Amino acid sequence: MGKTPEGQLKPTLGLYDATAIGIGAIIGAGIFVVTGIAAGLAGPALVISMVVAAFVSLFTALSFVELTAWLPTEGGVYEYASRLFSPFAGFLAGWMWVVSYIFVGPAVSLAFSYYFTALVPIVDSRLVAAVICVVFTLLNYAGIRHSAAFNNMLVLAKVLILLVFSAVGLFYLKASNFTPFMTSATGVFYGAYFIFFAYSGFARIAVLAEEVKDAKRVVPRSIVLALLTSTAIYLLVGVVAVGLIGAENLGKSKSPLAEAISAVGSPALTYVVSLGGLLATASVLLTSILGVSRMAFAMARNGDLPSVLSKLHSRYGTPYYSILIVGSIMIVLTVSADLTGVVAVSTFASLFYYALANVSALRLKADVRVYPKILPAVGLATCLILMAFVQPSALAIGAVCLATGAIYYMIKSTSWKM
Repeated sequence: MGKTPEGQLKPTLGLYDATAIGIGAIIGAGIFVVTGIAAGLAGPALVISMVVAAFVSLFTALSFVELTAWLPTEGGVYEYASRLFSPFAGFLAGWMWVVSYIFVGPAVSLAFSYYFTALVPIVDSRLVAAVICVVFTLLNYAGIRHSAAFNNMLVLAKVLILLVFSAVGLFYLKASNFTPFMTSATGVFYGAYFIFFAYSGFARIAVLAEEVKDAKRVVPRSIVLALLTSTAIYLLVGVVAVGLIGAENLGKSKSPLAEAISAVGSPALTYVVSLGGLLATASVLLTSILGVSRMAFAMARNGDLPSVLSKLHSRYGTPYYSILIVGSIMIVLTVSADLTGVVAVSTFASLFYYALANVSALRLKADVRVYPKILPAVGLATCLILMAFVQPSALAIGAVCLATGAIYYMIKSTSWKM
C-alpha cells in the first residue's frame, strides 16, 4: 500500500462511515428542535414543509452526485465552482460554507443544552452548550477515525430512538390535531426554509471526499442513501409529533419531541427521547466541526485563506489550527446567540452555497454528465425560491458575511498583483 502524498489527507472512510456521517449531519437539530420552529410556521402541514425541503435537497444532491463522480476532492463546491465557474465564485462558495457551518455549531450546541436542561433543570443551558462545543472540538482534534467511529454509534442510537418514538406514538395520534391541515400556504414555505436547515448537511460527505476510500463510487452513493433514509424518518416523526400534541404546542417548545412523547404518559419514554435529542444534536455538532475545518483546510491549501489553517498535526494528521479556530468561534457564538436567528443565517448561507453547486453542475461537459441539464437547473431554481423566505435580520447578517468574504478576496487578489 502506497503512502499518502505529503499535504494530503489519508482515505480511511468506507460507504458505511460516509453514509453515517451524512445521516448524522442531517438527523439532528432539525428533527429534535427546528421541527418545533417549523411547526409554529406551517401548522399541521409541517409534513408538507418537510417534503418541499426534501425536494430542494434531492435535486441539489443529484448535482453533487455528478460533481463528486467527476472530481472527488476535499473542498466540495469550493473546488467545483473554482474549476467550472471562476476562482471568485469558488471562494464565495467555500466562504459561505464556512459561515453556514460556523452558525450550525451554536444552533446544535444550544439544542443539546435544551434537551439536557429538560432532564437536569438546575444546570445553566448556556454553560452546557459551551462545554459540549469544547468537548467535540477536542474530539475532532484527535483524528477523523475516532470521530467517525463515535459518530457511527451516535447515528445508530438516535435512529433507533426515533423509530421507537414513531412506533409508540402512532397509537396515540389525535385526528383533531391535523385539522385544519393547511392554515397558510406561505407558512408552509417559511416552515420549509427552516426545515432545510435539517437537510442542509446532506452533501457534507462531499467536502470529505479526499478521506473516502474509492470516492468516485462511494461518495455519490452515500449522499443519496443518507438523504433518502433521513427523509423517510423525518416524515414519519413529523406526522407522529403533530398527531400527539398539535403543531401549536410543538411550536412553543424548545424540546418538541420530548414534549410530544410525554402525551403517551410514560416518563421513561420521555427520558429516552430526550436522550435521543442529546445524541442527535451531539452528532451534528461533531460533523459540523469536522466539515467546516476541512473546508478551511482546503481553502488554505489553495492559498485562499491563511496557510496556517492547512497545517496538519504531526501525530493525528488533522488540520488542527482549523479545528481549534472554528471551534473557538462556535463557542463564542454559542454563549451569545439566539437559536432561531443562527438557524436562519445558517440556512441562508447553505442555500447560497448549494445554488452555486447547481450552477457548477450545469457547467459540466456533456461527456461527463450523469443527468440531463434540467435537473441542476431545477435544483438552482428551488434553492433561489426557498432563499426568498429568509427573515430580514438573517438576510442582513448573511449579506454582511458575503460582502466580507468578497472584500477579503479582492484585497487578497490585489496584494498578490502588487
